[in-house]
Amino acid sequence: MTNSLRPHGQQSAPLPPARPPAPGVPGPRPSETPRTPQAGTAAGPDARPAKQRDAFFDNAKYLAIVFVAMGHAWEPLTDHSRAAEALYMVVYTFHMPAFIIISGYFSRSFDMRPDRLRRLVTGIAVPYVLFEVAYSLFKKWADDDPGHPISLLDPWYLTWFLVALFVWRLTVPLWKVVRWPVPLALAVAVLASVSPDIGDDLDLQRVLQFLPFFVVGLFMKPEHFQLMRRREVRVLSVPVLALTLAFAYWAGPRMNSAWFYHRDSAQELGAPWWAGVVMTLAMFGCSMVLTSCFFAWVPRRKMWFTVLGAGTLYGYLLHGFLAKGSRFWGWYDDYAWLNHPVGEVLVSVFAAAFITALCTPFVQRVFRFAMEPKMEWAFRRDATEVARERAKARA
Repeated sequence: MTNSLRPHGQQSAPLPPARPPAPGVPGPRPSETPRTPQAGTAAGPDARPAKQRDAFFDNAKYLAIVFVAMGHAWEPLTDHSRAAEALYMVVYTFHMPAFIIISGYFSRSFDMRPDRLRRLVTGIAVPYVLFEVAYSLFKKWADDDPGHPISLLDPWYLTWFLVALFVWRLTVPLWKVVRWPVPLALAVAVLASVSPDIGDDLDLQRVLQFLPFFVVGLFMKPEHFQLMRRREVRVLSVPVLALTLAFAYWAGPRMNSAWFYHRDSAQELGAPWWAGVVMTLAMFGCSMVLTSCFFAWVPRRKMWFTVLGAGTLYGYLLHGFLAKGSRFWGWYDDYAWLNHPVGEVLVSVFAAAFITALCTPFVQRVFRFAMEPKMEWAFRRDATEVARERAKARA
């Protein structure tokens, strides 16, 4: 995104030098195609440096994916451990909203430009097709379920997020022109929560019920993240988290955890329609509070795990095979010690270590063919891009 707002036909004075961002503020996202002073010229000593990733967001994505993996590891423990159930509920309140807010933040510059549409297809649609097929084949084999269908219209397990991200990105231009985008997105989520006829196609319930978090991220600015990183917010987040854990410990046996998945309407969960309205608004508020607490403690500086933030989608999709396989193969039933406190701690540590390994650059290189295929053969060349390459060749 550019920051030049220059009236046409007016002579403007030179702008003052840009001030460095305040400590803890994530810098504005660099443009996807860095611009040079003159197209086709060699980079000189005054040329802009290559695009750098913001450590804050990579740190946030890595920590969020660790919570995702631990949440999946805790799920089978919730039937035997009230503490595991409380942790599970708290983590499920904020881990996907945090991911979705970041996804919305980095979708601010999305438009229907050909190169961005190509990236949408190769980076989201193609991985969805490949992993949906892979997951379905895995379930047929590991769960001894030969009748499980391979259907691209019914996302299974983790692939729903790719469908949602594809739909959300396509709607970005719409949210930029409406007057009240966040209230409108909340209204859509509320209507979805009371509409059982939506069905399971493309997991539209999740697409619509998680939509407000994407729209929030779409309109967030660096100063909003700075606000969440204020010292008083960090201090306040500690008692908020403690009270949330205490409430979750009390509510665990009394509450249907399916509300946290946002994949069903209120009627499908056996509740009256008005409960969908109340729960959607209440869950949105709780998720925003806990997500703010999470962002408040994300390190701003470069850490040992910062580099892993670029591979979180790899870890997200790949760890699902082990997460589901552990249920199919009955590990939690065969090893009863896993349901004791020591076992729960070891399961958590293993889940964090496993997802960390799946986010490494080595794994990214191995699976880049599925996650980031180039597929130049599948697209027509854009005339502007061809002209730019010819200009470079002549220069």
